[in-house]
Amino acid sequence: MLTIFGRISSINVQKTVWAAGEVGQPFERIDIGGAFGGNKEAAYLARNPNGQIPTLEDGEVCIWESNSIVRYLAARYGAGWIWEEDPARRADADRWMDWMLAELQPAMTPAFWGLIRKTPGYTEAAVIEAAIGRTEAKLDILEAHLAGRTYLAGERFGMADITVAPGAHRWLHMPVPQRERPNLARWYAQVAARPAARPALPLPVT
Repeated sequence: MLTIFGRISSINVQKTVWAAGEVGQPFERIDIGGAFGGNKEAAYLARNPNGQIPTLEDGEVCIWESNSIVRYLAARYGAGWIWEEDPARRADADRWMDWMLAELQPAMTPAFWGLIRKTPGYTEAAVIEAAIGRTEAKLDILEAHLAGRTYLAGERFGMADITVAPGAHRWLHMPVPQRERPNLARWYAQVAARPAARPALPLPVT
């Protein structure tokens, strides 16, 4: 059985939980981080010296960094399905996974911290509005890409969808103006309805 360390309110833990569910691997999830603490204690730092979440244990294998965990689970347990064997097709998924970390997540996080978590330094209107503007620009890219595509990396569900959809889930359930994006709405509704997605995408977002 897999062990996933991390609270489910974390967008990065959500990816890991979803990936484990998609590849049919039973897991135990242990609340770590945020209000639960524990991520700076010696026992956890021995697993993940960064003190961040999530961390995955699979027998003797211990992995941190959420996208690396998703790739590991996909390659080990979902090869030929959510893991693409063809390097070109896999690169198509990889770029969206990296885009989530490098572009969408940093854009939306200040607004999330200000509006939902009320984090000091992020609650000012100017900070929130700037984050909304940056996020809208990123979502326009996603909307355009999804035109004519069923999933992010083509016509088959895969690890890119698992990685990016928690970001869409968070944004679409935040108290921010929502522009009409039919491609994004169609894609999100489709992937969020998957059985493995349901326990990974809790509401309300916190």
